Amino acid sequence: MALYICCCIHFHGRAAACPLPDSFIYCSTHTFNGSELKMRTVVPCLTILLVLAVGSAVHGCPPSERAALLAFRAALKEPYLGIFNSWTGDDCCNRWYGVSCDPVTHRVADINLRGESEDPIFERAHRTGFMTGYISPAICKLTRLSSVIIADWKGITGEIPRCITSLPFLRILDLIGNRLSGDLPADIGRLHRLTVLNVADNLISGSIPASLTALPNLMHLDLRNNKISGTLPRNFGNMRMLSRALLSRNQISGPLPASISRIYRLADLDLSLNQLTGKIPEFMGRMAVLATLNLDGNKFYGNIPPSLLVSGISNLNLSRNYLTGELPDVLGPRSYFTVLDLSYNNLKGRIPKSISEASYIGHLDLSHNHLCGPIPSGAPFDHLEAASFVFNDCLCGKPLKPC
Repeated sequence: MALYICCCIHFHGRAAACPLPDSFIYCSTHTFNGSELKMRTVVPCLTILLVLAVGSAVHGCPPSERAALLAFRAALKEPYLGIFNSWTGDDCCNRWYGVSCDPVTHRVADINLRGESEDPIFERAHRTGFMTGYISPAICKLTRLSSVIIADWKGITGEIPRCITSLPFLRILDLIGNRLSGDLPADIGRLHRLTVLNVADNLISGSIPASLTALPNLMHLDLRNNKISGTLPRNFGNMRMLSRALLSRNQISGPLPASISRIYRLADLDLSLNQLTGKIPEFMGRMAVLATLNLDGNKFYGNIPPSLLVSGISNLNLSRNYLTGELPDVLGPRSYFTVLDLSYNNLKGRIPKSISEASYIGHLDLSHNHLCGPIPSGAPFDHLEAASFVFNDCLCGKPLKPC
């Protein structure tokens, strides 16, 4: 409770104006006449000249948000670095490790706790972070949060609090590198401002919520290395702002939805090591800015779409599938690959000579197929090793045995 001390001061018998609303408060009345100061009887004072607030700091964080942070901290145990040692005092906006506040409203805006960092607290300890416990739903009482980063602590368990989807200003949710389990919140599509969703390297299960496709501003989606199953949402392509979609090392099945072709900003698509099936769509080679396409370790079948080899894709990995047919003889000056991996498939026929016309191929792997005939000479074949061609039916020539 603030204690208010009020006074009316009269200069040469004349009362000064009070800037605050009239209040029927008893206060001491003083007369200043030259060097003489006289005290008068305490009388009702209808105007206030001076208000002194004694209690909580005006510019500190709200007590309710401080309490929410302390409840959040109570659910976690960090025994080695002492990152929560600074969480003392009344003002959680003042040097609480990993907490940032809005400079105007003094509401908590960001929680940034990374278990792998170059911060001096890690350098002094000569170790990365380790934290156990769970993410308390108390975090949802911080209703002005813009970013929540609780990453790479390796031991945090439990589920993602369902109430996290009630944070209307959340833009970044980064929970990579823990041991979180359970499903992604079904109504995650409520986070309309979300631009980054990263829950990679956890134990998340269940399917991808259909509401995920209702995130119009999502640019970075990282669900790698979890236990997510089911199919890709049919309207996956509704996330028009998406530039990176990383979903490798899960149990996702079914075909690639045609709606992916509508994600004009998509530059990096990694669906490797899942259980995806069907044919690789021709439209994948016509996407405007797609530079990395990793579909290795799935169950795709059919021919390789020729468009993939004359597109802007520079990192193409289709290995460990069930692809058949011959290699498309379409490569040319527009073909530029840092990685072209077609190994562990059922490709047959000869290696097309047009590969020599590609402007650059850094790493080429055609091993473990059913290819036959002489290996073309010249670039890029002159710098490749035998491992790029082994375990085919009858390939010959340098770097293998002579034909």
